[in-house]
Amino acid sequence: MPNLKEVRNRIQSVTTTKQITSAMKLVSASKLRRAQDSILRFRPYASKLREIMQRVAAGVDDLPNEGVFAHRPVKNVLLVVFSANRGLCGVFNANIGKQVMLLLENEYAEAFAAGKVDFISFGKKAPDTLKKRGVVFSHEYNHLIEKPNFDEVSEIGNILIKEFAHGKYDEIVLVYNQFKNAASQATVSETFLPFHFSSDAKDTGDYILEPEREKMFEMLVPKTLRIQLYKALLDSIASEHGARMTSMHKATDNAAEILKDLRLSYNKARQTAITNEIIEIVSGAEALKG
Repeated sequence: MPNLKEVRNRIQSVTTTKQITSAMKLVSASKLRRAQDSILRFRPYASKLREIMQRVAAGVDDLPNEGVFAHRPVKNVLLVVFSANRGLCGVFNANIGKQVMLLLENEYAEAFAAGKVDFISFGKKAPDTLKKRGVVFSHEYNHLIEKPNFDEVSEIGNILIKEFAHGKYDEIVLVYNQFKNAASQATVSETFLPFHFSSDAKDTGDYILEPEREKMFEMLVPKTLRIQLYKALLDSIASEHGARMTSMHKATDNAAEILKDLRLSYNKARQTAITNEIIEIVSGAEALKG
């Protein structure tokens, strides 16, 4: 059985850890509230814009097979990876790494072996984790995790659109955690380019368009892509704070359980020490009588 000093030291250490995890949980809860409001407010706009664009596309007789619509044999690929700048958020970052490696080992194995898969990141943790697997990121936009900016993300989106349209990449894929709720995030890989149309889209005829349908279509597609990229960033940020809050909540609960066991152990050790002292006193008194 450990002595009283050892148990006291462990109690003090676990108490300090519990205070830290509890504080981190409160900070994450505050950040989650803002991030959750942002993504939940943004999703209806992004969804409705894509719905309108799909309906406009449904009325176009001959959709182009060039620019952002070009479907080419997939030889050169770009993966846009969203992770966190910090850890202590459970499996949030690990799941992103697993999803990227799953893509590289299966869908893009041939391109990766030929060195034709490029990577850009939003968040430090993905590059830190994946560099051990031979993954090199050409660009990192880590500051946008802390302060998401639509204008800056739009500029990045424009660059990606131009690179795809000029044939630098045959496919661009977003890898991120999609926010469900504070305790649940889904890791997804989502095609950014080429632009895909829903097979369910129908021209209902409810829209009066100005300018004409084709020009409206040309305006909506780049805007929809920029919105898609920004939505992925907001999803990732909200997922990170939700994962960290949940992780710190569990850590705080675990610390409380450990403290409970340590205090019980401390009381037992203290009781044993007191009993031994009493036995020694009684034994000494008996010896003096004899």
